[in-house]
Amino acid sequence: MRFYEVRAKSALNRVPEASRMPFRWTINPYRGCSHACVYCVHPDTPVLMADGTNRAIGHLRRGDEIVGTRVQGSDRRFVRTVVLDRWSTVKPALRLTLADGTELVASGDHRFLTDRGWKHVTGATAGTDRRPHLTPGVSLMGYGALPEGPLKDEDYRRGYLCGMVRGHGSLATYTYTYRGRMPVLPRFRPGLADGEALERAERYLAGDRVSAHRAAFASPGRPTRQIRTGAPAGAERVREPIAWPRTPSAAWHKGFLAGVFDAEGSWSGGVLRIANADPAMLDTTLLALRRFGFGAVMGPAGSSGCRTVRVRGGLVQHLRFFALTDPAITRKRSLAGMAVTTDADLRVVSIEPLPGAMRLCDITTGTGDFIAGGVVSHNCFARPTHTYLDFDAGRDFEREIVVKVNAPEVLRAELRRPSWKGEHVAMGTNTDPYQWVEGRYQLMPGIWEALRDARNPCSVLTKSPLLLRDLPLLRELAAVTDISANLSIPTMEEKAWRATEPHTPHPRARMEAVAELNRAGIPTGILVAPLMPGINDDPRQVQAILEAAADAGATSIGGIGLHLRGEVRGVFMEWLAARRPDLVEYYQALYARGAYLPRAERDRLSRLLSAARTRPMAPFRRDPADAWPVDRAARASPADPFRGPRPRAAPAPPAAVQEALF
Repeated sequence: MRFYEVRAKSALNRVPEASRMPFRWTINPYRGCSHACVYCVHPDTPVLMADGTNRAIGHLRRGDEIVGTRVQGSDRRFVRTVVLDRWSTVKPALRLTLADGTELVASGDHRFLTDRGWKHVTGATAGTDRRPHLTPGVSLMGYGALPEGPLKDEDYRRGYLCGMVRGHGSLATYTYTYRGRMPVLPRFRPGLADGEALERAERYLAGDRVSAHRAAFASPGRPTRQIRTGAPAGAERVREPIAWPRTPSAAWHKGFLAGVFDAEGSWSGGVLRIANADPAMLDTTLLALRRFGFGAVMGPAGSSGCRTVRVRGGLVQHLRFFALTDPAITRKRSLAGMAVTTDADLRVVSIEPLPGAMRLCDITTGTGDFIAGGVVSHNCFARPTHTYLDFDAGRDFEREIVVKVNAPEVLRAELRRPSWKGEHVAMGTNTDPYQWVEGRYQLMPGIWEALRDARNPCSVLTKSPLLLRDLPLLRELAAVTDISANLSIPTMEEKAWRATEPHTPHPRARMEAVAELNRAGIPTGILVAPLMPGINDDPRQVQAILEAAADAGATSIGGIGLHLRGEVRGVFMEWLAARRPDLVEYYQALYARGAYLPRAERDRLSRLLSAARTRPMAPFRRDPADAWPVDRAARASPADPFRGPRPRAAPAPPAAVQEALF
């Protein structure tokens, strides 16, 4: 974790008018949150790089460009992203074997994307270990294991030169007049817009004692470069490494396919093509493809006599082609923008624990996922507010903490301005001012002192009993102005707390802080937030919180429905698909028109809190017998709001009885 100590220009932040918050000013001494997650895979696990190659996760470094995924419209697509951090740990591991032969070594906490959402490697269907997890028969998303790259021996190098030089048609003869004579001389000048293929060809030619150099030349399209030799002997010597072999080896054919693809191949729109007009080149291309089990067809000749060989089999076969042959031009191998599919047979066959513990690695990426061993792997949620600071919205939010070290001094100056009208200031509205790093920087005492001296009304919302550290200052504030506190307590269940709010103080410790603050004369209430329909709005769950709040002397009890703005929407929906897939369509209907719950649903939650305060209820117990079964037949009925147009009012919950989250 890194801390960026910055000197802020302002401490008071105006809340947008469009916001539904009941205050207009807030203070956020920290940006980012110190929660963290760890999911790990074996250091040798190959990760797909942005250039189409693979590199072991143990060898990745911060800043490396790799491939992740992002939901765009109705599809999940491959996109370029960046490694933000990498770390390792030692823990027990398991081996996953898939139907296509792919083997993955990962911890039980690691999550993979399946055709049914994100799932942990291990888990249970009931009890304390209940969570979505892999079982035999579940299919992972991706393309699976790929063959190892070719051994670039002499045969491969000569095959590459043959495919590239002959495919480009750059070995020819020319004549010129010199002293009355017109000699016929060889010429070797392959020209390409991508320097990677020319660099490889130049290196391979040097091994055959052909001296060539690179140069730029004018072309009507993109800037183009070439390698050439002006010496007749050098150009003549090129004929030897590009000669047709009598019995081509497998390595020669791999090199040939790489070379001809660099020269005249393309991969776009999910179609891999190699074009040429030379019958010998076309026949050799088909022969090489069929040697390695690729399905290939050749189209009819065009007006120029050029024909196209097309490689069949979709994404899996195209990636196998690149892995097997390793063309030099990485631009032609990019997956960016392509849909994530399950063309390969990626059904889980077995999950077996490995003896002892081993070193495992994980990375943080800009998309919160990466492609490990040919399948989509998860690493972390995203946080949108960090994007305002030019940080990534993923693990940067958790590992790159911005600390406004001068917030108390700046606030004191702002409160003294003649233009300041002494409006109410709320803290804890974006990030918790009492996250654990406050114990290190201790910015809040200076902020309380500035508000006390200005006699400015204020309030604070936090999840942490660390607020009690500043109780003497809170008392001083209460003596000169209005001050109140709220502790966010969305659940009293330990299992739900550990799953939804990792590394935050225990809910009971928060409730004890409510009691102590009220005993000290600081009006303190609780906020049941966020209230999530179908997840934590069971009247019995709410009643358990309210009974504990009453015992703590809470002065107010409020609730806020879940808001799904920006990146948070995608993050929450992915979490929901993993934890409660039966509610996905319900939430899509609830939030079909925006980031807020429909008014009818907000009113229902308000009535829920009011009713719970006035009606005695049986204690809430998390019992499997209480869980309601998902009536899938009813959800598929024509009257089901998920199957029809967007509802104008809040849709009915998917069942009459509330299920416990865990």
